[in-house]
Amino acid sequence: MVTELSDRFAVVGDFIGGLQFDDIPAPVVAHCQDLLLDLIGVAAVATTTEAGRIAAELAGTMFAAGSPGDGVGLIFDGRRLSAAGAAYAAATAIDNFDAHDGMAPCKGHIGVATLPALLSFAQVAAGCSGREALTCLTLGYELASRAGLALHESVDDYHTSGAWNTLAVAAIGARLLGLSKAELRNALGIAEFHGPRSQMMREIDHPSMLHDGSGWGALAGVTAAFLAKRGFNGAPAITIEGADVAHHWQDLGQTWLTLEQYIKPYPVCRWAHALVDGALMLKERHDLEAGDIAGVTLATFAESARLASAMPETTAQAQYSLAFPVAAALVRGRVGVDEVTGTGLEDAAIAGLIGRTTVREDARHSDRFPNGRWGDITLELTDGSILQSGDINARGGPDQPLGREAVTAKFRDYAVPIVGEVRSRAIEAAVFSMNGPDASFDALVDLLLEPIETRRKLALA
Repeated sequence: MVTELSDRFAVVGDFIGGLQFDDIPAPVVAHCQDLLLDLIGVAAVATTTEAGRIAAELAGTMFAAGSPGDGVGLIFDGRRLSAAGAAYAAATAIDNFDAHDGMAPCKGHIGVATLPALLSFAQVAAGCSGREALTCLTLGYELASRAGLALHESVDDYHTSGAWNTLAVAAIGARLLGLSKAELRNALGIAEFHGPRSQMMREIDHPSMLHDGSGWGALAGVTAAFLAKRGFNGAPAITIEGADVAHHWQDLGQTWLTLEQYIKPYPVCRWAHALVDGALMLKERHDLEAGDIAGVTLATFAESARLASAMPETTAQAQYSLAFPVAAALVRGRVGVDEVTGTGLEDAAIAGLIGRTTVREDARHSDRFPNGRWGDITLELTDGSILQSGDINARGGPDQPLGREAVTAKFRDYAVPIVGEVRSRAIEAAVFSMNGPDASFDALVDLLLEPIETRRKLALA
């Protein structure tokens, strides 16, 4: 039995320790850079949120560095925290601004935890090259994707992303800290055991700052790597070494699941995106105003139908809503930062349209979940005419990628108001040059750790 477990771990252990930048196909590297830039833009806004502020302040008191020289900097904040504390605070902030990447079959998110972890470990280990940073992020996407698929397949409940992206965090730490194979195996086991197996649908039904569990996933994963380095044991990770999930790991290093990560065009739950697209399409095609619309019917899959359908009072409720982002799209012609954080939460026209909205599950959309996020929207106009979008799948995934131009535009839309034009352009340049042979990750880290001088006040709770 021990030999069988070791053999199954060897595939993953060899990949984590042995993956080289030159092993990664160029399209995978390019998409990883797009994912990284997108995450940084999301983080810029996220650190201004109330959840981000609370997490950073808590980390400063409960997860502080043991001594000034031991600390690492917190993204867009600069305060010195423990490596685990900085990862926790950053991941909690990003998790609470729901515009970050994800993977459809996993029903969750990876970069939200792996970017904060990479920033922490790179500061501890020092001297990380740009190529090594991209390699670490890629192995994180590859590992967490499979761990998520394995967990969803092997348990009954629908757990949050922190339950499985924590393994990627531990793997990145093990690589950058130079852990042995035995220590790596223990780190993965510890991370899996302590990762938050929190209930996703509870958060959908009762939106809050708990969001998707990734703050605690980052905290558990970073802590696991340091525990294993000190000799703490905790192997095996069942989502890696269990015989019933072995098929998820057989193509590691051959099939690149990094390419399956989607990038969101809107800062709301992915489950609402298809309907937002449909609303924007109908609004533009027919030159609609909110007053033209007598009623809205949203047909979607079962999980999406459980998203809130009332006017939200908080950003968390706005991001886990179905009727709100669709109404915002129809009223304002966009769903962006201001819609979910500021004046959109007090817009009477949006509230009025929500009151004229009906949500229903459609079996054909449910049948295509989780691999697709399908839906359709029907508008009844005040003149009695009916407009229909037809079936729409959410954009941003491998079947309908946003493309680098759109990703960069989104980054600028998010980052420039927070950190300014000059710094935003410098971040872009650093991210897109990371694949160069002489690129240092430290240059980007320095740009990310510089505090935001003037924090924009957002109406978040």
